[in-house]
Amino acid sequence: MKLDKTFIIAEAGVNHNGELSLAKQLVDVAKSAGAEAVKFQTFKSETLATKNAKKATYQKETTNSDESQFDMLKKLELTHEMHMELINYCKQKEILFLSSPFDCDSVTYLERLNLPILKIPSGEILHVPYLRKIAAINKPTILSTGMCTMDDIEFGVTTLLNSGLDKSNLSLLHCTTEYPCPFEDVNLNAMATIQNKFEVPVGYSDHTPGITIPIAAVAMGATIIEKHFTLDKSLLGPDHKASLDPQELKAMVDQIRIVEKAKGNGVKEPSFSEQKNIEIVRKSILAKENIQKGETFTIHNLICKRPANGISPKEWDNILGKKAEKNYEEGNLI
Repeated sequence: MKLDKTFIIAEAGVNHNGELSLAKQLVDVAKSAGAEAVKFQTFKSETLATKNAKKATYQKETTNSDESQFDMLKKLELTHEMHMELINYCKQKEILFLSSPFDCDSVTYLERLNLPILKIPSGEILHVPYLRKIAAINKPTILSTGMCTMDDIEFGVTTLLNSGLDKSNLSLLHCTTEYPCPFEDVNLNAMATIQNKFEVPVGYSDHTPGITIPIAAVAMGATIIEKHFTLDKSLLGPDHKASLDPQELKAMVDQIRIVEKAKGNGVKEPSFSEQKNIEIVRKSILAKENIQKGETFTIHNLICKRPANGISPKEWDNILGKKAEKNYEEGNLI
């Protein structure tokens, strides 16, 4: 993916709770916040989890603990009609619709919908038939790396590239798969490790509380940011509690745009805004006392003072020892 600014994915995920009206409200919030894309999740419970698959601890805490993971997921599926409604609604709102497929059938389904970008969730990075299906489509693909060693990432990347995905279409997201993620487990420096190893654009998928860490990630070079958001953190569902509310999402996008401006081009030179201050803040070489013509310039009869409208102090050693070619009064520029 070639990006001229940070690509911000507002992760709606399953925070629609299976209701189209809530999903559309999430699209509105993502658009209002200034995100490039709003992302949902595409899956069939029957091909995603077994009937007796356990819930994660955070899911038990935020949903009915007596309910199976399968039953929880079943209520959060997006139907074909809901997909089409949301795609059309996103077109109306001029925001990109994305969705992560969580099983092979869902990859095939999203391929038919002709989405411009494919997003692979962390849990599928070792899923060979899934990765091969994604690679064969050969569209811009974003791969999350939560729970991964570098060997895991290399396996996923190699499988994709050997199965038909052009390297130019691949981006990687550093991620810690915990909800919420403890700050001490973030390890933002791993972004550089991933980028240096695989030489593709690297971003960050964030699950920490608040907006500080994704903003820091952009400052450290993330080209893509993904962040869960919700209409209301108090809603019942697996991801609401660890998501941003609408005001926080807007604040995150705004702060990222500020950081983008501040990053600059990496060339160290006087900025346009500071050039006017050079003469005022820097200094010139002046006579510290009256100096007669023919007298030698020394450290005792010269001084450096503002403004910088004369000879620069960087010429100090070249001036010392020379003879005055005229009389100078105290305070005169040399």
